[in-house]
Amino acid sequence: MPVFPLGAHVDADGVRFAVASTSAELVEVCLVDGPDDALTERRFTLTEQTFGVWHGHIPGVRPGQRYGYRVHGPYRPWDGVRANPAKILLDPYARQITGSVTNLEAARGWLHDPMSGVRSEIDSLGHVPLSVITPPDEPATTARPHIPWSKTVIAELHVKGATKLHPAVPPEHRGTYLGLAHPAVIGHLKRIGVTAVELLPVMAMADEPPLLARGATNYWGYSTLAFLAPTPRYASVPGNEITEFKAMVAALHDAGIEVILDVVPNHTAEGGVGGTTLCYRGLDAPAYYTLGGNGHDADITGTGNTLDSGSPTVVRLVCDALRHWVTVFGVDGFRVDLASVLGRPHAGPFDPNSTLLTAIAVDPILSTVKLIAEPWDATGEGYRVGGFGVAWSEWNGRFRDAVRDFWRGHGGIGEVASRLTGSSDLYALSGRRPWASINFVTAHDGFTLRDLVSYERKHNEANGEDNRDGTDDNRSQNFGVEGDPAPPGVRARREATARALYATLLLATGTPMILAGDERWRTQRGNNNAYCLDDETSWIDWAEDETTRAMTAFAERVAAIRRCSAALQRDRFYRDGEVLWWHPAGRPLAGYDWHDGYLHTLGLQREQWLLLMHAGADAIACTLPDSGPYTPELDTTRAAGVPVSTRPLPGGCTITLPPRSLLLLRDSSS
Repeated sequence: MPVFPLGAHVDADGVRFAVASTSAELVEVCLVDGPDDALTERRFTLTEQTFGVWHGHIPGVRPGQRYGYRVHGPYRPWDGVRANPAKILLDPYARQITGSVTNLEAARGWLHDPMSGVRSEIDSLGHVPLSVITPPDEPATTARPHIPWSKTVIAELHVKGATKLHPAVPPEHRGTYLGLAHPAVIGHLKRIGVTAVELLPVMAMADEPPLLARGATNYWGYSTLAFLAPTPRYASVPGNEITEFKAMVAALHDAGIEVILDVVPNHTAEGGVGGTTLCYRGLDAPAYYTLGGNGHDADITGTGNTLDSGSPTVVRLVCDALRHWVTVFGVDGFRVDLASVLGRPHAGPFDPNSTLLTAIAVDPILSTVKLIAEPWDATGEGYRVGGFGVAWSEWNGRFRDAVRDFWRGHGGIGEVASRLTGSSDLYALSGRRPWASINFVTAHDGFTLRDLVSYERKHNEANGEDNRDGTDDNRSQNFGVEGDPAPPGVRARREATARALYATLLLATGTPMILAGDERWRTQRGNNNAYCLDDETSWIDWAEDETTRAMTAFAERVAAIRRCSAALQRDRFYRDGEVLWWHPAGRPLAGYDWHDGYLHTLGLQREQWLLLMHAGADAIACTLPDSGPYTPELDTTRAAGVPVSTRPLPGGCTITLPPRSLLLLRDSSS
């Protein structure tokens, strides 16, 4: 009897089941029927075991059947083995799931204490998610846009938060996959120059035990339960999530927008040893998780558990899951959360050529899509910006920090200069291109753009953790008033600085990633870690006012400038002599200028563009280079970025740069 593929697969006579567990002594398939408040089950023993996989065929089973596994075997928490047949387990390869954790006590595998050695005898059926048999997979037929990396502009967004308040989306589709597929939403993305959406996690998820205990939810979704199934949370019709997800991808592709998924193959929703037994812990914890001493989970993710990237079981699951999303759903790439974990087998030292990172990079399917690493984890060893292999682009946290620091008048100009030109110091040596640097100023994790210029301290009280959660390293500014309301003068300075930050991102060499909603002037009222707030705090406000209209118009203008210029979509690093670094005094920057802590003005001339950035709190005179003439194209002191005058300025003339301003000029002689 064939063993593979893993999961539940329909044939003409029934369903073939296969699940991996090297520590089990007996595995049962449980077919579940009946209403949610009166579930029944039929149990079938998987009699075959080959290469650590339990498998068998059950005739008569058809798509739509709910099922789970029960695992019999040793229960030795001190060794990390926690088989408990009272807990019905999700199939790691489930294509669809239904239900949620409704009883935390029933979902736990232990009684009294997670390390006591006493199993909980409470049957979890009816209190935890179940797997659902799906029809045979149908390959994606949508035509991918295949946007070159050099032309890519990413918008990071949340499926629900992007459309929950959108007035043009039908009420029944708001906050869903179909909501994101609506023409009004896609049209907005096109207008601000987006070529790819990076979706916060959409794999089937479950809320972690601490959140369940206080009745909260993981809004962001970094709590994966089933890696091959789309979450039903964002389906307009429960159970229709596969069809609706495919429809969303097709609509975005038809508009020329790629779909990148934020995936979390570094931990699961089960939490630490005191958490739940929903799937992996009950099947074979030593094969899925990195275990520390005395059976405890090693935790380099900050979530309580860590998937072991050195385990063949994990390597296979992750690669199979990612291929499934490419071949069945047609997605165009992945942003891997805490990707350094994938390079740390058994929670050891980081190796860019580790088994799992290499398996993804050389896979004949996965190697053809966009691969983005979040190059850090919850430990110092995991901070690896610039340390990944040639197949990977990376979230460039150094770009974020340098640009934030520059525009608040901190630090020297050397660091921001390196980031503006593609971070060759990070990516050239490994043979990568400038687009390997995913440049960003804001992301889901941290302040929004508006809050970055409105708050100097985090305000996370609504999260229920006494404001202890979230980073204190915000590199933000409030211009003398913490939050809103603020006097008109303060608001004007905030908006001008925000435009300068946004323009810096779009005009820098590399791949820009914007946080969706920043162009709508979205605020989280100073919350920099709104992971558990599924409300107006996290949703994009589509209400129109003068500021939101101006910010959106500004975003459109910057995007258009970038889109129409090959120089701003460069796919090679600059060589010596190809750029001119300019001092406001009217000369090229000298060696000592790079160490001048009082210099907060920087000019960059590359090909036909002259970019002038002045982060000082006072206006400054700036003499232009002798070439030219120079035509103003973008002025961040103006609400929509349109310069007061587009009359060409002669080379060598002196102009005034207002406080915290960015001016982009085109060399009309080229």
